[in-house]
Amino acid sequence: MKEKIQEDRIVVGLDIGTTKVCAIIASVDDAGKVNILGVGKAKSEGLNRGVVVNIDKTVNAIRNAIEQAELVSGIKVEAVNVGIAGDHIRSIRSKGVITITNRDSEITAKDVDRLLHDCRQILLPTDQEIIHVIPQEFIVDGQDGITDPIGMSGIRMEADVQIITGLVSAAKNLFRCVERAGYQVMDVILEPLASSYAVLEEEEKEAGVVLVDIGGGTTDVAIFQDNIIRHTEVIAIAGQKVTDDIRIGLSVLEDQAHKLKHNHGHAFPELLEEDVTITVPGIAGRPPKEVKQSMLSYIIRARMEEILEMVAIEINRSGYSRGLSAGVVFTGGGSLIEGIVPLAQEMLGMDAKIGLPIGITGGLIDEVQSPIYSTGVGLVMHAQENLITAQNQQNRPNNAEQESQSKENLLDSLKVKMTQWFKNI
Repeated sequence: MKEKIQEDRIVVGLDIGTTKVCAIIASVDDAGKVNILGVGKAKSEGLNRGVVVNIDKTVNAIRNAIEQAELVSGIKVEAVNVGIAGDHIRSIRSKGVITITNRDSEITAKDVDRLLHDCRQILLPTDQEIIHVIPQEFIVDGQDGITDPIGMSGIRMEADVQIITGLVSAAKNLFRCVERAGYQVMDVILEPLASSYAVLEEEEKEAGVVLVDIGGGTTDVAIFQDNIIRHTEVIAIAGQKVTDDIRIGLSVLEDQAHKLKHNHGHAFPELLEEDVTITVPGIAGRPPKEVKQSMLSYIIRARMEEILEMVAIEINRSGYSRGLSAGVVFTGGGSLIEGIVPLAQEMLGMDAKIGLPIGITGGLIDEVQSPIYSTGVGLVMHAQENLITAQNQQNRPNNAEQESQSKENLLDSLKVKMTQWFKNI
């Protein structure tokens, strides 16, 4: 078995969140199957709303999480795929156009790369950098609705893309933390995009679905339709705000508020079968305090309603509110609060469910069957797709020049991204 694992390719997902850091080590075999080999989790105290505010604390949390995963898997980690989030993330629509100059007017992958590069030529504030360029559709000689133009014939090709940007400083600090912890960054992926790999079915993305990832510091919203991510937004209110409300409203310690939320919290108090009285230990020798579950639930509901109202605003702003047949899928640690599904159905007027990681074929499957691991598993699955793409391109019969170009394309976007973000480090 040990020999088999060494033959497989190893990928690592690192989810650096506001309240936790999660590391997942997996192997990808020749058939593209993902086996979870190690899972590690550490408390995160060095981030605020998804952005690093304390380098040392974040470095320690990264080391602790990865070392736990290494201990379970027996594999030494060298490089990781990192998720990025935070309320600094922005989504912009852009267009580009090129002419096809090939002798037979056939569109190639190089032409698509050239077009997407043209789409990147937009004016951005000096503190912002492009993270992803996500094609929405291609238009060839006036024919629109094309998702993959490679191999088609045409003279003029246009693209409508969604550009995801983030703060240069936020990305640099994230990179510094990973490097100081002793690891290399293989790729940086927008966290809601990563989560979608783990929890959304292809049918849901085709029919139209809203993914809401409620973390500790931010709530990430991603809207899919026709298998394409159409809109993204990061909301700076999430699970930690719920904990803060409980702490202030019930006059308890933060650790007590966290336990109350997870052990007795409910976002839809009308569904409580009975109003249980919860005993909370007193502070510094004071007498214990009794808390009604209904009061706890009303505090939680108020903040969850605010989050859902902001989600509704983003759904309407996206322009896709009428085409979301699959409803909304919740994931992330904040989705573990009881009653969030009926509350969302009432407020958003659409079907809702909790999304768990899917598509894992072996290993520690049960250990990651929780919404808190969705982003980490998604990062692994994103890396898996990159490995499969690399394998297919290497196996494709091409002439020497095409093979060289193919290998260059595999790392081109990552090299550009890393060079632009981190050249001043």
